[in-house]
Amino acid sequence: MGDFAALSLLSLALVLALQLLTYAISRRAGRLSVVDVTWGIGLALVALLAAAVGTGDATRRTLLAVIVVVWGSRLAWHIHRRSRGKGEDPRYARLAEGRSPASIFVRVFLTQGLAQWFVSLPIQVSASTGPPRGFSWALVVLGVVVSVAGMTIEAVADRQLAAFKADPANRGTIMDRGVWGWSRHPNYFGDSCVWVGVYLVACAVWPGVLTVLSPAAMVWFLVVATGARLLERHMADRPGYADYQRRTSFFVPLPPKKG
Repeated sequence: MGDFAALSLLSLALVLALQLLTYAISRRAGRLSVVDVTWGIGLALVALLAAAVGTGDATRRTLLAVIVVVWGSRLAWHIHRRSRGKGEDPRYARLAEGRSPASIFVRVFLTQGLAQWFVSLPIQVSASTGPPRGFSWALVVLGVVVSVAGMTIEAVADRQLAAFKADPANRGTIMDRGVWGWSRHPNYFGDSCVWVGVYLVACAVWPGVLTVLSPAAMVWFLVVATGARLLERHMADRPGYADYQRRTSFFVPLPPKKG
């Protein structure tokens, strides 16, 4: 466990340094929402660090580095492109109201850094343990399949929504096409699959199974804290959204209801 402790401390130092840098960029840009861009970047950097200095099984270190770097890079670029040229996110504007810079740093940047460290625990454990044996390799294969499927769903959902919003003819209407006709939050569902898959890879060797709270936290963020439920409240009064809710699964993609 000494190797894991060292890697975990390095990972924590890395994400906190990234958040300090992000805070400085945020102050210069005048927008707290730049922190969203570094969410995926921080997790990708931890995966690269684990692959580079971890002493455990090289195969799993490499697999997780590739998965998380591809996921994090795409997500960071998508968020950057989506928010470029726009003002502050209303969520962050409300959060910052009446608070000191120190309080904002703790509530936004430090909190995100700690969340990145916690969510990445399966990566850290995988990089510090030996190779799977026998049937345990099936968990690695399953984890990779689930993660890649999740990345694909998330990327397709983001691309479809961006194309929908770019068409002026769709202004004021609800996106219910493509994967959005099967789930009201397919991007969040895909994101959650990525981290469930990472956890399954970690589970292949003890004590990876003990990191179950990391994917659970990620799913909680995506569904309850900052994701789907929050967006549902924001969209509740949008014309046609109640009918969309009736026809379409909340999270897990399912065939739409007829009628």
